[in-house]
Amino acid sequence: MGTALFLVGVVLAAVAIAASIALHELGHLVPAKLFGVRVTQYMVGFGRTLVSVRRGETEYGLKAVPLGGYVAMAGMYPPAADGAPAVASRTGFLQQLAAQARTADEERTGPAGDGREFHRLPVWQRVVIMLGGPVMNLLLGTLCLTVLLTGFGTPTPTTTVAWVAECVVPAEQQAAGRTECGPGDPPAPANAAGLRPGDVVTAVDGAPVGSWTELTERIRDRAGSPTTVVLERGDRTVTAELTPVATSRPVLDATGAAVTGEDGQPRYEDAGFIGISPTSEPVRQPVGEVPGAVAEALGRIAGVVLHLPERVVEVGRAAFGDAPRDPDGPISVVGVGRISGEIAAHEEIALRDKAASLVGLVGSVNLALFVFNLLPLLPLDGGHIAGALWEQLRRGSARVLGRADPGPFDPARLLPLTWTVAALMIGVSGLLVYADVVAPVQLF
Repeated sequence: MGTALFLVGVVLAAVAIAASIALHELGHLVPAKLFGVRVTQYMVGFGRTLVSVRRGETEYGLKAVPLGGYVAMAGMYPPAADGAPAVASRTGFLQQLAAQARTADEERTGPAGDGREFHRLPVWQRVVIMLGGPVMNLLLGTLCLTVLLTGFGTPTPTTTVAWVAECVVPAEQQAAGRTECGPGDPPAPANAAGLRPGDVVTAVDGAPVGSWTELTERIRDRAGSPTTVVLERGDRTVTAELTPVATSRPVLDATGAAVTGEDGQPRYEDAGFIGISPTSEPVRQPVGEVPGAVAEALGRIAGVVLHLPERVVEVGRAAFGDAPRDPDGPISVVGVGRISGEIAAHEEIALRDKAASLVGLVGSVNLALFVFNLLPLLPLDGGHIAGALWEQLRRGSARVLGRADPGPFDPARLLPLTWTVAALMIGVSGLLVYADVVAPVQLF
């Protein structure tokens, strides 16, 4: 049964990712057709075509490797500045690369000349077309978070005790993977005082606590001070005496969430600790909370992307060494499928929570696609957007200065950089897939 549920989770994640890719490409296709660009192919995946159908001038299909997609638009490369399209006439290496790219573009989308080429569009229309894909991912991610927050609710810690630690392990060592008690670890005050799972903490030193955040703040401020804790245990009221231990704990913000530094890693400080963890209950949030949640998620993802080189190095250390895998670091589609499968197969997770986890996972993937695709690098959408804006700047400057029109932005002239970026993306993707197989992110 567990294996079957695991496979169900993997399949659901794969279908959701394929649908996200298809809708991303639809975000390019719709404005391209509205602006009159000749679109010859709309494909989900790469490699051999599995199935396709032609409607008008456009072939719609599914390819064998569903790890991306593309929309083939005529005229992505403008004609050569000197009007010489033949490869044989290009003497330099870069010139030959550009000419070959233009020739391949014409073979795939048909010859130029009907005025419906992409490069002939005004800059703002080209920007809208290239933004369409990432914006579609942003809308999908926002939709998923809206369903998650307002429909399922967010897990909110309560003052009910879920687990009592035996000893005090510093937070940095827990983050590094150590969970077992060592000979030098002091006993956890809550365990020594007799707290049990299921106890409900109602007051700390005579002050009522109505939330886990309030409880945490009171305990963190009382390191080394004898403290009275009032509990509800079944139908009885129990009073426990304990002294919070000063130990390394994550820095928390006003909402009780862990604060991270510029490198995306948690920050720590010495604070009072008694060794309990809370149960969580889903609490539905108002729609007004969605924009803030989306912005927070985009900020976290942007932090990962900005520090991607060092994060990739960390993944490599985990894949080829004994370093722990960062659960907040980058993962591949294999990792996404594996996480979805593990959640689906876990016996102690309710069906409702499994569905919520899948919705949240799909939302995170789409928001990550939004951020990543906006990087100003070819062949990403952000690279084409940056090129179009650069063209607008050059042409505007030429008009002001009374100079000749410099012509349209030509991606073919940046092919070596494009191929370098593409090769790096393939290499990083391969590393992430390998790491997700041999050293996957551990949820449980």
